[in-house]
Formats: sequence, structure tokens, C-alpha cells
Amino acid sequence: MKDVSIGQYYPANSVIHRLDPRLKLVLCIMYIVMIFFIQTFTGYALTAVFILALVFISRVPLLKVLRSLKAIIFLVLFTVILTVLFFRGNPEDLLWSAWIIRIYKAALINAGKMALRIILLVLGPTVLTLTTTPVELTDALERLLKPLSYIKIPVHELAIIMSIALRLIPTLVEETDKIISAQKARGADFESGNLFKRAKAMLPVLIPLFVSSFRRADELAYAMDSRCYRGAKGRTRMKIMRLTFKDFAAFLVMAAFFFCILLLRYNWFNIGFIAEIIARGF
Repeated sequence: MKDVSIGQYYPANSVIHRLDPRLKLVLCIMYIVMIFFIQTFTGYALTAVFILALVFISRVPLLKVLRSLKAIIFLVLFTVILTVLFFRGNPEDLLWSAWIIRIYKAALINAGKMALRIILLVLGPTVLTLTTTPVELTDALERLLKPLSYIKIPVHELAIIMSIALRLIPTLVEETDKIISAQKARGADFESGNLFKRAKAMLPVLIPLFVSSFRRADELAYAMDSRCYRGAKGRTRMKIMRLTFKDFAAFLVMAAFFFCILLLRYNWFNIGFIAEIIARGF
């Protein structure tokens, strides 16, 4: 559980770290939307190369980014198994059948695409959290949602809640690991038996974890109250966010890559199709 990367920040001196956090949030949203436009393995391969390039530029160790995939291994396998077993393709594409189970070639292709989509959806936000501190994410989210404050939506409070939740994920993971180690030292067995026995064995872990979580929440509330925290009222910022040339350059790079994905998605690389569009435009 120590390998969970969500919510952790890796300090480094890179261009990605120095980008405006508001821009990084917008680019992350663009990235997530872009993933759902990809329909071919070529697009997934280009996106994987794009993510690897970002990791290289950010100077974050690749293994630290890949550790975030451990939390979704079960989800990926579950999705692949369901897609392979229940997807129905053309009869001529049937690869194997036994009883009521039929596996088609199209099912394997779709399962591979679904697995790649889930993996890439996790890697993008992971790079964001590893290169942006929780405080920067909170300020960026608050600034982006500021127009909602004019209709009486507590934007600052929502941003603080997100920041605290994101910050406490590594703390709760570490606390869970300590509790599991303590229970194993007392003779607890978490690895043998069927699924129900393993779930029952987790009760001695969940109860202390909930108690510890509530205690930390009370301590945090008292600490914020003792420092006269009153929400956004009268709050100032030491660092003022300003967009720079490198921020605009990063946005143009992401927009260009998004456009390339759209070219692949709608087969706009066809020269005849592009010529027809130009002819219609003129």
C-alpha cells in the first residue's frame, strides 16, 4: 500500500512543476476528454509515448508513476474478463467456444482497448498530482471555479475539502499499512481462505482505521480553528498566479496533440478528404 501514488507530490525542478496549476488542471481535463476520442491502438500508442515524454520532462521516476497502476489492476482485469466473455461479434470471427462461452476476435480487441483506456486515464492525473502540490491544486481549483461564487456556491470550502482529502490519502495509506503490520504481528491472517473469510479478516483493520480517521479529522478541525480559519473571508495570497509564455506553449502543445488524435479518430489524414474540405471552404 506504500506504492499508492495518488495524492503524493514529488519535488523536482522541471518545466512541468513550474507550470501554472490552473493550466495543468485544464490540460488534465483536456487529456481525459481526449482519451475518449481514441479508437485505435495507434492513438493509444501515441498517447503512451506522450505520457512517457511528460514523465521524462518532469524528472519524476517512471516507477513512481507506474506504481499508481497497482490500485487498478483488479479493475482492469475485471473489465477485460467481462468484455471478453459477454461481447458478441460476427460468427466468422469466433476464436473459441465451450458450452455457453464464446470468445470472438473483436472481443479481444475491445478488451485491449478498454484496458489501455483505463491505464492511460490513471496515468494522466497521476502526473498532475506528482508535479503539483495540494496547496497549488486547491488555489487553482478555487480560481477556476470563482465565477460560481457569485451564485452563492461555497467554492473556497469545496476546494479546501478536495485539498484535505487529497492530502490525507497518503497518510491513510500509511496508517493502514501500520495497522495491518500490527495485526499480523498478533497472528492475524489476511491471505488464506476464500473471499468472504478475507473480507471478515479485514474488520480488525477497518475499525481502527475509522477511529484514527475521525481522530485526525478532529485534530485538524481544532488546529484550523485555533489559527482563526474563517474560510475565504479576508483571505489573501502570498503568490499571485500569472500565466507566462511557457504556459501558453504547453497549451499549444496539448492542443496540437489533441488535434492529431482527432485526425486519427475521424480519418482526417486522408489527403483527398482534406482537399475536399479546403475546396468547400473556398
